[in-house]
Amino acid sequence: MFKLISVESLSKTYVSKKEKIIAVDNISFTVDQGEIFGFLGPSGAGKTTTQRILTTLLPISSGTAYIAGYNVLTEAKKVRANIGYVSQLGGADPNATVRENLELSGKLYGLSNDVTVQRIKQLSKLLDFHELLPRFVRTLSGGQKRRVEIAQGILHEPKVLFLDEPTTGLDPQNRANLWQHIKKLRDNGMTVFLTTHYLEEADALCDRLIIIDHGNIIAEGTPTELKKKISSEVVSIEMKHLQDSEKMKRLFKQLELDKVTEANMKFSIYTDIGEELITDIINFTKEHQIELANLSLQDLCSSPQQL
Repeated sequence: MFKLISVESLSKTYVSKKEKIIAVDNISFTVDQGEIFGFLGPSGAGKTTTQRILTTLLPISSGTAYIAGYNVLTEAKKVRANIGYVSQLGGADPNATVRENLELSGKLYGLSNDVTVQRIKQLSKLLDFHELLPRFVRTLSGGQKRRVEIAQGILHEPKVLFLDEPTTGLDPQNRANLWQHIKKLRDNGMTVFLTTHYLEEADALCDRLIIIDHGNIIAEGTPTELKKKISSEVVSIEMKHLQDSEKMKRLFKQLELDKVTEANMKFSIYTDIGEELITDIINFTKEHQIELANLSLQDLCSSPQQL
């Protein structure tokens, strides 16, 4: 199977006067042609940063990345010709019609008028929005708008489509509907690389996925394989004072916790007993006078619950 995306020892760091922040930490992976590949992880895990690097929107700090055989750093123009990207915010003009948005995308991609018309016809049928073409984008539902934005991203027939949390803000019905349309893209030969923080979504869509947290790869495999390997919940801790981090590590050792990641005064603990662990952490912080900036419990099968 041809490796459409190949990433080796990729890192992204941000340096300020006060600290060095590691957003992506020496990760390596490949994506096969024709598969739906996912990055699963909580907010701030490094999912979007990785996608922005691969779509040439952010420079690499170290490592290499290739898409369709082209180097992301040195052959950015060729990479962009082979990719489509739909961010969380989307890019459709709310004050233009669906057709006008797609026609503008065609011009930006350098397509001829005839090719643009043909692609609009094909995609409006594939993604089921033909009747929406004359409507202003501002009148569309969230799910309808998302389908139009995906069409914008693949109008030029790229080899891979990047989707950053594509169902954010959608209700369950629209989310399930969009899943079916993303599967259609894969069935029509498109390679899709999506990010999500929903295990349910990764399970429904992905052929393979990576769990990423604090810029590190935690696990990789098919959804079935990962459900057997990983815990169902993540406890996230953000320290208020650097000196308290070592105290917190003593608690982890005492509780024999082995699935812990750390970066920039933040810890993530993968567990099946999240509520019980939260109680232990609260008691420990009170006993040792430790101040936390944030403590949260996230079910990987649903949305985050802030405590």
